[in-house]
Amino acid sequence: MSGDGSLGTLGSIANALFLAASIYIYVSLLRQIARRPFDATVTTDRRFGWPEAFLAFLLGTLFIATSASTSSVRAIDLRTRDLVGTALIEFALVGFIAVFLKLRRFRLVQLTGISLLSFRRAFITGFVLLIVAYPLIVMADWLTARIAGSSESNRQGIIELFSGSQLFEQRVLIIVLAVAVAPLAEEFIFRFFLYGVLRRYTGRVIALVISALLFAAVHAHLPSFAPLFVLGACFTLAYEWSGSLLVSMTMHSIFNSLTLLALAFPNAIEQ
Repeated sequence: MSGDGSLGTLGSIANALFLAASIYIYVSLLRQIARRPFDATVTTDRRFGWPEAFLAFLLGTLFIATSASTSSVRAIDLRTRDLVGTALIEFALVGFIAVFLKLRRFRLVQLTGISLLSFRRAFITGFVLLIVAYPLIVMADWLTARIAGSSESNRQGIIELFSGSQLFEQRVLIIVLAVAVAPLAEEFIFRFFLYGVLRRYTGRVIALVISALLFAAVHAHLPSFAPLFVLGACFTLAYEWSGSLLVSMTMHSIFNSLTLLALAFPNAIEQ
């Protein structure tokens, strides 16, 4: 057997073992979560009610309608004001939900678990869980490519935006959006609020599936739907298991950072 063939075999074995370890760890997280009392991670004395359910329904409907209308339309001429507008819309949604919940007398810091872990511990936990999640994401991407007969399933929106940007200021804005704004806004909306409301009325499993489906759909990129669904599910499991939204925010930020890094250095890191 040649040296290249031996290395290829060892690489395949290592990948298979990594995938098996990834499945084992996330199944273990599921089992640990299932053994907990339903409200074990809820640190406030109030639950989401029908007003929150109605708002969640409106948001879900908005996301579905938006993704349906933009799934076949990709931006050709990228404008700086569009990027700024995207950031403002995300902040407006987070601000509206936060004000709504504050008026309803929810304690957001305790409910999101932000103060439950230190930043250092949340970062380490999020980093480890993300690395472990990568084989699952890659497998979903590979299955999508095999079924769709395309190798471009991993070119999600953030990559297309970065590739299509022409100005330095646009690339800086995209990096800020990907690394800071999106993790904060999307985790607050999808993991904390939508998952939290769905969890209250449907249970953990159905809530995880629906919130991950919405998370994948809102990115309006069909070829990367399956990997984004798996990614959203892993974020949700990390949030539910740790009890802190800071963990899923960290995972989201690191994932987007690595995606941009892979795009910036394609010869060093395979996309």
